[in-house]
Amino acid sequence: MVSSEETAHIDVAARPASKPRGRPRSFDRETALEKAILAFWERGYEATSVSDLTRAMDIGAPSLYAAFGDKRSLFDEVVRVYTSRYAAFADRALAEEPTARAVVERTLREAAGAYTDPDRPHGCLIAQAAINCTTPEVADSLRDRRNATIAALESRIEADIATGTLPDGIDAAALARHAGAMIQGMSQQARDGASREELEALVEIAMAIWPRT
Repeated sequence: MVSSEETAHIDVAARPASKPRGRPRSFDRETALEKAILAFWERGYEATSVSDLTRAMDIGAPSLYAAFGDKRSLFDEVVRVYTSRYAAFADRALAEEPTARAVVERTLREAAGAYTDPDRPHGCLIAQAAINCTTPEVADSLRDRRNATIAALESRIEADIATGTLPDGIDAAALARHAGAMIQGMSQQARDGASREELEALVEIAMAIWPRT
């Protein structure tokens, strides 16, 4: 016969090992991504460390790498989402306005509001991220985005010259670069504390010197 002590020993041995308590921490990916946008927007690319990101996103480094890849991959996604969510006003103006002048005026006016929104970091994330950026791939990508905006404006200006909306002899490239400089300069001035009203005053001057037929 098997004693009660031996039976107890057999029962314990036959039981499956208990599962470790707790489970991997879960998080809302979209919420974490939004927090990453704000972190990069506030500090730029180089000045934002992985530890800064994990604190801002309220996740551990393993979760960050598993969900987003490395810092560079996360930043690439941040820029895509930022562009579509917060900086789409330039693309909308290009798609909806009938002339280059209307495109530039609408873009500058909407930039004045977006760059000084009290609920978000001031200025433009793409312009801020480019400051002191020593990672060539990131710097090149940001420069390409800025240049693409200027190239799109140049094409619209050339179209207006062709139709007579703008006079012959206008330097389309220079005029587009002037608009680009205004957008980028307004971003920095917003970072430096300029108000929406102050930026809108700059828009008035910029449009007052816009060439007319």
